[in-house]
Amino acid sequence: MRTLVLWDIDHTLISVRGLSAEIYSTVFHQLTGRAIERVADMAGRTDRAITAETLRYHDVEPTADLMLSFTDALGRAFAARQDEIKARGSVLPGARAVLEALSARPDVVQSVLTGNMRPIAECKLSAFGLERFVDVEVGAYGLDHADRPPLVRLAQDRAALKYGERFDASRTVLVGDTPHDVRAGHQGGARVVAVASGASSEADLRAAGAEIVLTSLTGTDAAVHAILNVSRP
Repeated sequence: MRTLVLWDIDHTLISVRGLSAEIYSTVFHQLTGRAIERVADMAGRTDRAITAETLRYHDVEPTADLMLSFTDALGRAFAARQDEIKARGSVLPGARAVLEALSARPDVVQSVLTGNMRPIAECKLSAFGLERFVDVEVGAYGLDHADRPPLVRLAQDRAALKYGERFDASRTVLVGDTPHDVRAGHQGGARVVAVASGASSEADLRAAGAEIVLTSLTGTDAAVHAILNVSRP
């Protein structure tokens, strides 16, 4: 009986220090010929939702063709700047050690549940050598749905198909850094370990209902224990 651990990426595992917003701005200008006024709030949201809201803010209708062009351009732009991701960004304290410790356990399947679309998620993870610790095939991504909660069931179904086991709320843990992550886990069917490694405080994460709130992922044994035991009813 394995536990499915689903990781958020930005501000939970890594930080790219504003590069994502820069790339959104560049792509917007490329496709519309206009300077961007603002990028929609990114914290805990999907690329699909961020793109649509950013376009609507500028009175641009997010048609299916434009959304496809925009997200394709985003993927290419991130790939082109992967070296910059590594140079400007960093793995957050303790994240690599916890990923490595969990990946060595036969009772754990690790993947990601992220607002990033899959090519961007893989680009960010591989920039820091983290992709080898997670099974990206069973993850759920920012173009799979505009909202995060349905991504939980999608990842569970993908993991069940690959591993031949059923992953329900008692055997699924979402690890993230925002109240959006907490709500996604609970509404989607997972338990939640929240990490106050982003803009949200420990108090914010507790108020959102996270079962466990960690200050950071430092202290590998304690973090692994929290993640594995929060999955038990």
